Amino acid sequence: MTELTGINLAMQTPLHDDGSVNYARWETLIDIYIDAGVHGLVLGSGTGQHPYLTREECDRLYEVGAKRIDGRCKVICQTSALVQDEVIDRARHAEGLGADALMILPPYLEGPEDDDGLFAFYEAIDSAINTTIVGYNIPQATGISISVELLNRLNELEHFDYIKDSAGDITTLQEYLATGQKVLNGCDPNTVFALIAGAPGCIWGAANYMPDESVQLYDHVVKREIPEAMALWDRMIPSLLYIWRGNYIAKVKAAARLRGFDGGGVRAPVQDVSKEEAKTLAACLERLK
Repeated sequence: MTELTGINLAMQTPLHDDGSVNYARWETLIDIYIDAGVHGLVLGSGTGQHPYLTREECDRLYEVGAKRIDGRCKVICQTSALVQDEVIDRARHAEGLGADALMILPPYLEGPEDDDGLFAFYEAIDSAINTTIVGYNIPQATGISISVELLNRLNELEHFDYIKDSAGDITTLQEYLATGQKVLNGCDPNTVFALIAGAPGCIWGAANYMPDESVQLYDHVVKREIPEAMALWDRMIPSLLYIWRGNYIAKVKAAARLRGFDGGGVRAPVQDVSKEEAKTLAACLERLK
């Protein structure tokens, strides 16, 4: 099993003004984030607009990214798709590039919603690959919740070793942790509490605009420097609360531009932040200075 402890930054996908992927900036951002000390990079993340990238773009991002990372941190590739065979094909491609883990959404959009159907989906993928799987609980986006009972069943699979929990329900996260399974926090405003509660790490979109602070927060918690962690958290939370309530990807990318981690704009149909949103976001970010 691959260890995914620490800050796994869910990378933005940098874009040119015409909406095409800026692969040169992708490599530069990888270096910047690794220099900040992140423990892993999630390529083709939700924050990176995975659903709005073509298969070819995703494959190239993984190829360029894995080569650039070159063992300096963990490589996690999202290989989600609606067609099960495509998930397996994408997973095998990322696996061949040396990915340390594969993040895979449940089959959303009129797919199976019962535990048996979801288990069968992950079981088929598990039997086709040899790389750590990170399941994904994000019911606000998929309409599917991974029950505690299902999580226990999934962890009986050979490669299903983690679940990313982005639901935002701290009770569910505590229930997940109580099973003894490995949980990666994915709800930005819950990060410090999840780490203190025992989550070994997180997959974090907001780390795109505050990578140094994110690593510092993790280090404080690991050292049990809780007052220091909460003092830092007090500076981080205004922007985290603001980005979490709607237009998340556009706000993260706007914050990244404001803080020197420019990845360009967003790809349609996602819309960029309004002038009012940008003004409010800039005010929230003042606390990080």
